[in-house]
Amino acid sequence: MKKRNNLAALALGTLFSVVALLNQALAQGFTRPDDVAERTATIYSEGTRLAAHIFTPKSAASDEKLPAIIMAQGWGGAQNSLFRDAAEFAQAGYYVVTFDFRGWGESDSRVILTSPMPSSTAQKFTAEVRAIREVMDPLDMGMDWLNVLHWIQGEAQVDSSRIGIWGSSMAGGFAIYAAANDLRVKAVHSQVTGTLDGRDIGTSAEAWQDATRRARGELDYPEARVNWNGLNGYPIFARFPAYVPAEMIKHNDSVALQIVLAADEEYGTNPGSKAVFEQHDGPKNLVIIPGIQHYGIYTTARQQSHGLAQAWFDRHLKGE
Repeated sequence: MKKRNNLAALALGTLFSVVALLNQALAQGFTRPDDVAERTATIYSEGTRLAAHIFTPKSAASDEKLPAIIMAQGWGGAQNSLFRDAAEFAQAGYYVVTFDFRGWGESDSRVILTSPMPSSTAQKFTAEVRAIREVMDPLDMGMDWLNVLHWIQGEAQVDSSRIGIWGSSMAGGFAIYAAANDLRVKAVHSQVTGTLDGRDIGTSAEAWQDATRRARGELDYPEARVNWNGLNGYPIFARFPAYVPAEMIKHNDSVALQIVLAADEEYGTNPGSKAVFEQHDGPKNLVIIPGIQHYGIYTTARQQSHGLAQAWFDRHLKGE
């Protein structure tokens, strides 16, 4: 079991570090189209500020109700790598939100005390704190998705009955997690889907050792962006076993689920994605793009995948 978990973790680390570098390169060439409006927004997740960018068609009236798409990056990435796709969705008539997770990109960090509280009953006090930044906590990140879903319900320009979510790689798993935990999500596009069962990472001997030491006060939180098996952002192992979107999505069997995979996926994640697809009872579509490995979804197959996502959202959020 330990060997299998370590191999899976190593593969995921290599996978997501490559994807992050690719997305950063793509983001550098982004220019917002003239017919798309962009603004920034603040969203609070468990009291911490998330930085978000909003993309809308300039032609839309301020009181026009638009279908909405929420997007975020996966392991080690930031939202700027999503701006190109977000702008293209806005050109197609969508209200699009991209955001950075707590402790990543433009967002603030969760903080912890560096010394005990002056009193166990104190509600306000001055203290020195430490920011927990650029670590991998799937439950915190999943909650960030859910809080963005709560926030978008209050937007005057959003039709809250027509909300979709888009995710790639690790974020492909987050998208399924969000849909599993919020029945207001009507459509999901998950491409080259990453981790769908955190137990593959969170139940290794290394995971249990770290969790025990941290619970006993013997191990601090990792520094920002520590490299772990080729991955930028050290995992908080104890938070992974409860992250099981493969099981949780069974509770939302009405969501329209589209999964797009690379035929030559080199990191072994396709079987888990296919299993989720097979068990889903709602509207579903599985596309396996031939001739590409995992990160080909961001280069040679980007337009094809984006077209599949837009067609899926058009069908299930616009009824086209």
